[in-house]
Amino acid sequence: MDLFRTLVALVMLGIVFSLGSALFHLMTDKGDSKKMVRALTMRVALSVTLFLALMVAWALGIIQPLGTPG
Repeated sequence: MDLFRTLVALVMLGIVFSLGSALFHLMTDKGDSKKMVRALTMRVALSVTLFLALMVAWALGIIQPLGTPG
């Protein structure tokens, strides 16, 4: 469980870093920027990978959804 939490945290940091990198290339590169497109593509790929990993972990019972108290 702790390993999975660490993996999720690292992937989320990668998503934020990629988004920041895209913003940096948007601000510094005037005009068309292949670096910005690559950074945004990496962000989308990491987000999809994280979503699929969460769905697989839920299906395997590694993580459990929490209901609202009531």
